[in-house]
Amino acid sequence: MASAMIHIAVASEINKSIHRNRNKLLIGSIAPDLAKIMGEPKERSHFILKQYTNIPETDLFLKKYKYHLNDDFVLGYYIHLYTDYLWYKYFISEIYSYNLIHKLDGSVIRCSQGLMQKYIYSDSTNLNTKLLDEYDLDLKIFYNDLPQFDDIIEEIRMDRLQLLIDKTSLIIENARAKKEYVFDIENIKQFINTSSKLILAKIEEIGIDYLQ
Repeated sequence: MASAMIHIAVASEINKSIHRNRNKLLIGSIAPDLAKIMGEPKERSHFILKQYTNIPETDLFLKKYKYHLNDDFVLGYYIHLYTDYLWYKYFISEIYSYNLIHKLDGSVIRCSQGLMQKYIYSDSTNLNTKLLDEYDLDLKIFYNDLPQFDDIIEEIRMDRLQLLIDKTSLIIENARAKKEYVFDIENIKQFINTSSKLILAKIEEIGIDYLQ
């Protein structure tokens, strides 16, 4: 899955156009990953139906929550799922195919899906500090009191969101720029910018400003 910082960057870029409550939107944009922190399978929180895939079924989420997208947290949740959809459907497929992973130095190695996930998680975490600088992200929300949320999303434990905030703030504090194995910061920036535009277009297509 895309790192928390990538999700936050995508949501921040989108919010430049839709001007929602930033705190609620950004927390919503990382909320699905609460399942991982609590040791729960991600299939439910990420609306994943197909076996052996990490691609969320965003239409399934819309079928259930479309008329709640005026809630900023719910919209952030949707942005997270759509970002992961684009991440696995298009971005990762360029790096990992046929059990081969293409490293940044040009070499190619054969690896299991588990090792591939380790490479990707390590790289995206290493890029956190660079993303903070590139997108000038104001992350005071992770050090302030948790906002009040309507209890709408059933797929995660809304009463345990503080765990997610604590974990994310720890990641931010511990972030260190290291040599990437796979990703180049320019690749990630392109993914964030392209994803932001595609998701914003989808939001406009849905017409959430008119939903009651």
